[in-house]
Amino acid sequence: MVVAIELRNVTKELGRKLVLSNVSFQVKKGEIFGIIGMSGSGKSTLLSHLIGYIQPSEGQVFYSPNYSQFSQKGPILKELNKNIMEAKRLFGFAPQDPSFYPRLTVEENIFHFGILYHLKKQAVKERMDYLLKLTKLESHRKKLAEHLSGGMQRRLSLACSLIHKPEVLMLDEPTADLDPILREEMWSLIKTINQKEGTTIIVASHLLEELEIYSDKVAILHEGQISKTGTLDEIKDMFAQNEIEVYLDFKKGDPNSFLRRLNQKAISSFQQNGSKLTIHTKQPYLILFDAINLIKEQNYQVKTMEVHRPSLKEVFELLEKK
Repeated sequence: MVVAIELRNVTKELGRKLVLSNVSFQVKKGEIFGIIGMSGSGKSTLLSHLIGYIQPSEGQVFYSPNYSQFSQKGPILKELNKNIMEAKRLFGFAPQDPSFYPRLTVEENIFHFGILYHLKKQAVKERMDYLLKLTKLESHRKKLAEHLSGGMQRRLSLACSLIHKPEVLMLDEPTADLDPILREEMWSLIKTINQKEGTTIIVASHLLEELEIYSDKVAILHEGQISKTGTLDEIKDMFAQNEIEVYLDFKKGDPNSFLRRLNQKAISSFQQNGSKLTIHTKQPYLILFDAINLIKEQNYQVKTMEVHRPSLKEVFELLEKK
């Protein structure tokens, strides 16, 4: 797949503080790429580099100016900070805090951003009609932005960032402070933009469960450094080699007695809650072999026995502890 954006060894110092350190990764065309990090990890600073708002102290940010342009060595990439005006036409950005004007109506805000991108009035009108329908704001077009609900304001921010039909859309915490239903609606809209318009989307968020569901790839940002990058399966596989959960729910038999009969050297840790037993192990096949034999030989009846790889949240928590 064609590279949309590439960071190479990006480092950023603000005063004496090192905010980003040697950050490198690629985002491919058409992906939903998640950037995971807790507050203060450098997510917003990283997005500001991707959109060209600030320049790195060291390193470079590259982008694909036109996905149809290729050289003999592959797709042509340009350095972002040397081509800011062109890059701005290709990128859209919706920050966490509202970027629209509260005392303007919905359509006035969208029209304003269209003119900022030097679009012709007729083109803005046609695009605005499409975006109002897409974001389900048609019936609110004459309403002042400040009178919109929180969910509608997020959709208005999206509409404003999409007015010039960007090839790459960057979103900073797009579902923060929304209730579960509104978060699901927002992600449905993000997926529609990605699939219907072919827009590459980069999402920075601390809501790991959402990124686990919707992202094609993720980068885990911890204290200004990228800990891991890849597809969710790739990242989980890295940790699955180290730690697996074996979960058992007993119908009959004492979980403690069962646990004592297992190979203790293969058990890293465990949790018991009533009839439920969760075993953490680096040797899942050995634990499963012992467990199956015990179930056959002893008077244990198990309702459920499952093997789990770590969730994205568990992977993140493991990295945070290091």
